[in-house]
Amino acid sequence: MENTIFSILPPLLAIVMVLVTKRVLLSLGVGIVSAALLVESFSPIDSLIILWDSFITSFWDDGLNMYNIYILSFILMLGVITAIVSLSGGSTAFAAWAVKRIKTNRGSKLLTAFLGIIIFVDDYFNALAVGQIARPITDSHRVSRAKLAYFIDSTSAPVCVVSPVSSWGAFLISQLGVIFTTYAVTDYTPLEAFMLMAPMNFYVIAALAMVFFTAWTDNDLGEMKKHETLAKETGVLFDPNKSNPGDLQSNFPENNYGKVNDLILPIVSLIAVTLFSMFWTGYQTSGKVMDLFVIFENTDVPFSLFIGGLVSSILAILLYTRQFQRNPGANTGLIGKAIISGINSMLPAICILIFAWSLSFLINALGTGEFLAKLVTEHNIPVGLIPFLLFVLTAFMAFATGSSWGSFGILLPIGASIIMVVEPELLLPVLAAVLAGAVFGDHCSPISDTTIMSATGAGVNVIDHVMTQLPYAIISAVIAAIGYLVLGLTGSVIFGFITVVFILILFFTIWSFKGKSVA
Repeated sequence: MENTIFSILPPLLAIVMVLVTKRVLLSLGVGIVSAALLVESFSPIDSLIILWDSFITSFWDDGLNMYNIYILSFILMLGVITAIVSLSGGSTAFAAWAVKRIKTNRGSKLLTAFLGIIIFVDDYFNALAVGQIARPITDSHRVSRAKLAYFIDSTSAPVCVVSPVSSWGAFLISQLGVIFTTYAVTDYTPLEAFMLMAPMNFYVIAALAMVFFTAWTDNDLGEMKKHETLAKETGVLFDPNKSNPGDLQSNFPENNYGKVNDLILPIVSLIAVTLFSMFWTGYQTSGKVMDLFVIFENTDVPFSLFIGGLVSSILAILLYTRQFQRNPGANTGLIGKAIISGINSMLPAICILIFAWSLSFLINALGTGEFLAKLVTEHNIPVGLIPFLLFVLTAFMAFATGSSWGSFGILLPIGASIIMVVEPELLLPVLAAVLAGAVFGDHCSPISDTTIMSATGAGVNVIDHVMTQLPYAIISAVIAAIGYLVLGLTGSVIFGFITVVFILILFFTIWSFKGKSVA
């Protein structure tokens, strides 16, 4: 079944079930079981063995899988930080402080969008940190959690994929280095090429423009309109009948005697310690080379997140304990209760993430990515269509596998191998189209880890996030696809860029003219 059309059945089955049943774990479970059966040709015993392997690999892969363990630990600690900050009254104090200074719904949305741009070092870190900072503000201005998740998701990966000083940038620059060495490309260094590719990533341009236009206006698309109307008219920010990862389901008191620093200091320490750890681990691994790009290429992001989360958790607890003397409502007994509640709040996201990793393991064993890549390599394709087709193919691969990085790893070398034979001048646009397609597919996929992280950071149901973000992502992708068609057919990056900008302006003008909401 490997490398055949059957290899796309498990991810498609999981995605369809998610959209139909709205039950993520059940749908992922069905996809996992079907993938295991296909890999082992329906042998019951062998299927059970590889099913076990797919789960255990998340924690043990020739030794402890510290990458995943650190990520899971960080997510749990983020729940603890949220619970302790709420217990200390920090969230209440910060919300009161922010309401006095950010007086409008628009201001809260723009702040969230700008935070997504500023915190660019890693998409996981972005999704969870921006959610922690922005949620009290957007909640106070009745911005739905679905819109918060959209802002988080559509600024995290799109910014990381064009930022050289990020975990994504480091990974992609190293990938470019291998490609350039393979094809003896000497016109530019991998870093220079990465920077040149940024304005060629038409999906990023369209997606970010859509975020800021939506933040500035009250215009809403599709399902998002329902969530925003409910939030503004009733104050209900999410569906209480659905599982909302990252939202505290607590029964401990939220005190009102806290200070703004009870929220700010844990978040600032989380950011500062994580950044310092990323710098330090990269500095040590690179042989103590004082080069920022080399450092970020060699950094250990999961470990840095773990250290940042640990320090921030301890600081949040210490800030709460200093209230014992001056506030009779503060007591040590509530700390344990808050920690347990914080951990419990993150368990749905943890389970979904482990299931998504398991499915990704089995999809890789099936060779789903290789099969999709063959669709391009085995057919005679006009040169002018290659950027467009690779954008579409990478999007579908990322959507089906839930992995943008996996799509990068497979299709960047394939895209380079195709274009270096027929039209080497289009190398960078083709590689940029692969990056753009991967981010788009990742945005649309309910089995993507970054989709799950964004929903967790916002405290909203994963499916609600996917369904409300989908129209914005699809419109941005259509605009980007037209841009790649123009680029490929004219051979001009400038023409493609101008086309994207023109369509965006035209769309926003028509959208604004038709009214504040589009059903």
